Amino acid sequence: MQKIAPVWKWLLLLLLALGAIALAFHFDDAVRRWVVEHSNRTAKQVMRNVSRYGDWPEHVLAGLLLIGVAALRGSKQWMRIGLTMILACALGGIVARGIKISTGRARPSVKHELGWNGPRLSPKYNSFPSGHTAATTAFFGVVFFANRRLGLVLLPIPFLIAASRMYVAAHYLSDVVCAAILGIFCAWLCARAMLPRRIAAGG
Repeated sequence: MQKIAPVWKWLLLLLLALGAIALAFHFDDAVRRWVVEHSNRTAKQVMRNVSRYGDWPEHVLAGLLLIGVAALRGSKQWMRIGLTMILACALGGIVARGIKISTGRARPSVKHELGWNGPRLSPKYNSFPSGHTAATTAFFGVVFFANRRLGLVLLPIPFLIAASRMYVAAHYLSDVVCAAILGIFCAWLCARAMLPRRIAAGG
């Protein structure tokens, strides 16, 4: 079977990403209405806790624990993967922070003002993209690039964190989709730079 040229792979990935972003913006209001109509006190409390403990400090702590365990077991490979996970998480979070301040998109919980408002420091206008989602996707994305099977097993974690951000009215669907794409790119970038090619290819 003939392999696809790298340029066409990148073009296909770009088209898929743009399609996902377009669909996310299209369904922003529909998803937001569904969340409001199907929310309940118990689920909201669970999702608040997921959001609270799914931020970057917890990811960094998990990465440090991974490095510590790997060091005790003498695994230089997983020490390097753990460090790469932390760096990707930091990169995704920093880039997302810069974008959200510059765009000034009002969060779904802001009722009196909607849309994009330009540079804003107020958390109420830091909706796009989701920092939680960018950080967690970058963090676990490195695992996926290092070990496909383990990455797929851990996939529900970033998915749940992203869903929690919509459920607590902190973000729209497009915020988390764009953040996830950003996180995946940061994970790929860090994996390519930090990990041996055999590991970065999922070997």
